[in-house]
Amino acid sequence: MPRVAPITGKADVPAEHHAVVDDVIGVFGRIRGPFSVLLHSPKMASKLLPMVTFNRDETIVEPNPRFAAILSAVREREGAYVWAAQVAAAQRAGVPEATIDLLRAKGDPSSLPADEADVVTFVRQLMRTNRTDKAVFDRLKERHGVQWLVEMTAIANYYAMLCGVVNAFEVDAPPDGDKLPA
Repeated sequence: MPRVAPITGKADVPAEHHAVVDDVIGVFGRIRGPFSVLLHSPKMASKLLPMVTFNRDETIVEPNPRFAAILSAVREREGAYVWAAQVAAAQRAGVPEATIDLLRAKGDPSSLPADEADVVTFVRQLMRTNRTDKAVFDRLKERHGVQWLVEMTAIANYYAMLCGVVNAFEVDAPPDGDKLPA
């Protein structure tokens, strides 16, 4: 049970913020998860919402490394709601189940393709220590360039931030979603 009443529609926010609710519904089809809490601050929600569409449609980071980054960050932050939502998105994007299983188990990424293994290592280091090793940073920068590395890093941290919101406010994961181990 969430620690605060979730925002579920326009009736839950002042009239001057109804457009933000409409925007959230336009992106997700309904109000759910982190945005059911973020809409308690409509101005902030309106600033964060464009990151969703950027991450989905505008980033130069390809789906497999993008979801390796997202799922690694979310697994480290143990955001059950965000995990369930992003596993479903990863599956729709064709990310192999073996990759999802490995990330769920916090397994050794060495069995992944080298690029994805480096992404997982990079993100895990960042989530655990707020730093990354020079070697993995340099490999990713050499392979993809600075813009790609900036976008991948920001995307991972965006989803980590969402985990902080759902965890602090105890937003339940969807009952039919993929579960994190207890």
